[in-house]
Amino acid sequence: MGSPVDQEGMETSSADVSVRVEGRVGRLTLCRAHALNALSHEMALAIEAALLKWQTDDAVSLVLIDAVGEKAFCAGGDITVLYNQGLAGDIESGRQFWRDEYRLNALIDAYSKPYVAVMDGITMGGGIGISAHGSHRIVTERSKLALPECSIGLVPDVGSTHLLAQAPGYLGEYLALTGERIDASDALFAGFADYYVPAERLQTLKSALVESGDINIINTFHESTLTSSALEMRAHLINDVFSADTLSAVLENLSHLEQEWAVSAFKKIGYSSPLSLTLAFDLVRAARSTPGIEQALTREYRFVSRAMASADILEGIRAALIDRDRKPSWKHASIGEVPQALIDQLKQKVPGDSPVFKSSKG
Repeated sequence: MGSPVDQEGMETSSADVSVRVEGRVGRLTLCRAHALNALSHEMALAIEAALLKWQTDDAVSLVLIDAVGEKAFCAGGDITVLYNQGLAGDIESGRQFWRDEYRLNALIDAYSKPYVAVMDGITMGGGIGISAHGSHRIVTERSKLALPECSIGLVPDVGSTHLLAQAPGYLGEYLALTGERIDASDALFAGFADYYVPAERLQTLKSALVESGDINIINTFHESTLTSSALEMRAHLINDVFSADTLSAVLENLSHLEQEWAVSAFKKIGYSSPLSLTLAFDLVRAARSTPGIEQALTREYRFVSRAMASADILEGIRAALIDRDRKPSWKHASIGEVPQALIDQLKQKVPGDSPVFKSSKG
């Protein structure tokens, strides 16, 4: 499509994302409700183009991103496209999508103006990447956040290992390995959100932001009377299990527990790709020891850029979304069977092929 924002900053839209300026607010609305607002390559490029324009536009005080429909903000990247590309032997298109998407994630993290993300409904994978790196992140009673990539043969990416490493204790490893869905209370505790606003008040909030251009108005809509976070209540147990030095030790610890959450976690981990689990565990640990979103994205890209050829992504997508038999046949039967040489290969630098990030403050 053409440029998503015209020279006067007026509204221009595509079938997938609406880009416009209302009052002093740059508005981005995902428009693929039929596909749970899954993020396509075209959408990522349109959002990036708008953000780059607005950051130097004095008429825009803040950015607001939301989505149509009540079910999902964004259920992740459009992985069926990646699947079809992989089957056709087109690996480069997927790599280009990830490079462009990761550049957008870094831009949002470093954005020089307030970036308000309304995570109303399902927010997973790539949806986390265009929301949870923002400066002002809103959840509602309908919010369900998750990073289920290990279950489809990928790893938590879009800079999520950077976020997971900053979660309290070893909650990051738990969320990365299980893909557990969390609600608004959990998202606030885990550091993936900042504000809770009931869904029925969202439109009033958006109108107030457009009218005033004042980011501080969000504070008057935030409600702190939420139910206790289930993650917070069992955080000490999660820490005891997931603080182990190795993934094998984590699974050993988990296998001895009989609490419902632990049995569920063990089952979810057991369903996922052993190769993905091994890399995900290492990526979260690496993000904790060497912090920074660009560093995290670079490490994540080393895996995803090789995933079509060397990992379980095609089989994982097939089992989950194409045939829907939920019976993936992974390359390795257990984490103990994943060769160290393959792990080392998937962590190596990608010569001449890594994402090139742009500073939003430059």
